[in-house]
This record gives sequence, structure tokens and C-alpha cells, in this order.
Amino acid sequence: MYYIVETDKPFDQASADLEAAVKRNGFGILHIHDLGNTLRSRGMVFDEQCRVFEVCNPGQAAKVLSTDMRLNMALPCRISVFTEQGRTKIGFIRPKPMLAALSQNAELVEVAAAVEEKITKMVEEAK
Repeated sequence: MYYIVETDKPFDQASADLEAAVKRNGFGILHIHDLGNTLRSRGMVFDEQCRVFEVCNPGQAAKVLSTDMRLNMALPCRISVFTEQGRTKIGFIRPKPMLAALSQNAELVEVAAAVEEKITKMVEEAK
């Protein structure tokens, strides 16, 4: 269900490269959550880095929502850049199996497959 790659890039470089890859592939970034800094700013001890990019392709999102509005809870897609024991990783939860668990609609499975292909490409470009 997860797609995670490891990169030799530093965390900030991988984050910048992901941001550029998202834009090159026709998606927009709605928000970037810096979970590591948020936790530390609230007094938590958290040694790792973690940025979650909320990404969206409006055309694909509209197809999903016009077919089954309940799936708004699965949107937007999220891609994370994070560290784990000093190694930088980029990953996401694969949309196709996630959507298949939530809907049996064949059209939505096709949309999820297309989105998954694009997000995989973005991650590979950023790696």
C-alpha cells in the first residue's frame, strides 16, 4: 500500500526537488505541512524531519468527487519527504489500492491508477 524510495539527497534538497516535480507533472501544491517543526514548536522531542505535501490535479479530483462525494475524505493526495534514522525518504500511500478499498467503481479505479502513475513519476524525479 506504501510507495517509499530512499534518496541520497539531503532533506531540504529532496523537498525542493519534489516541489518542482509536482509542478512539472501538472499537479498543484495546496499546502505543505512541516510536521517535524510543528511537533518541536509544541515542545515535543522529535529528532526526524517530515514534510507532507498536499497535492492535487483539479481535473482528476473533480472526476472522483462527481462520482462519489464521500471520497473527499481521501483527497487531496499526500506525498511525504521524511527522514528515518538519518536517511531521507520520499513516499505516499498508493491511490489505487486505497480507492479500491473505498469504492468498487471501475471509472474511479482508472482515475486512481492514472494519479498513482503520475505521483510515482514525481517521486522518482525528486529522488
